Amino acid sequence: MAAPFKLVSRLALVTGGGSGIGRAVCQRFAKDGASVVVADISEDSASETLRTLSHDQQGQEHAALCVDVSSRQSVEQLITLIQRQYFRPPCVCVSSAGITLDEFLLKLEEEAFDRVLRVNLKGSFLLTQAVSKALVASGSSKGVIINVGSIVGKVGNLGQANYAASKAGVEGLTKSAAKELGRFGIRCNTVLPGFIATPMTAKVPEKVLDKFEGMVPLGRLGEPADVADVCSFLASDESRYITGASIEVTGGLFMG
Repeated sequence: MAAPFKLVSRLALVTGGGSGIGRAVCQRFAKDGASVVVADISEDSASETLRTLSHDQQGQEHAALCVDVSSRQSVEQLITLIQRQYFRPPCVCVSSAGITLDEFLLKLEEEAFDRVLRVNLKGSFLLTQAVSKALVASGSSKGVIINVGSIVGKVGNLGQANYAASKAGVEGLTKSAAKELGRFGIRCNTVLPGFIATPMTAKVPEKVLDKFEGMVPLGRLGEPADVADVCSFLASDESRYITGASIEVTGGLFMG
C-alpha cells in the first residue's frame, strides 16, 4: 500500500497544469502532500486548477503562474519567481505542456512542424535545464524531473509526424539528462501515455478513438489520473533507484 503523503514538504512544478494530464498530476501531488506550482500558458486555466488543489498538510502552499515553455526568458523568469516565493527551487518538475497540430506529412506546413517541436521538445529541454541548474546551484542533493512523452513517439501515428518526432525527442533528451545529472542526485524519467481522455484527444474523431479503444487490451481509454499515479510514484522515494526509464501508460496498446 502506498505511503500517505509521500510527497510531504516537497515543492513540485507542473507545466501544462491548467488541464488534462497536467491538472491531474497537480491534484495527485497536492493529495500526496506536496506544495504545487501550477504553470500554464493560460493564467485562467492555471488558476482554475489551483482552486481544485487540496491543503491536507500544514505548510502546503500552492501557486498558479503563467509560462510559455517555448521561451527561455519565460522559463527562467518562472524559476526566479518560484525561488523568490518559496526560497528554494522545485525539487520535482513535471513537463506536461504540449500541443498537437495534426496534418498528413504531404500537407504538413513547416511552421506547424516547428511550433510543435518548440513547445513539446524545446519546452522540455528548457525546463529540464533551468530546474537542474537551480537545483545544482542550491546544493540540493536530490531532485526529480519527469517529462511527459507519448507512445506515439515510439510507434508513430498517421497525421502526427511533428508530434511523434517531438515526443521521440523528449525520450532521448530525458535519457541523456539522466546520464549527466545522476551525479547530482537528480533523477530523470519519461512517462509515455497512450490515448488518454483529455482536451487534446477530444479533437480526435470519435470513430478513431473507438477503434483505438478496441485495440487496448484493458478495454478502455486511459484517464489523466492513470498517468498522474505513475508520476506520483516517480516523484517519490519509492522510485529512488529509477532513472533514465520510460514507463508506458497505455493499457497495453502497442506493446511489443
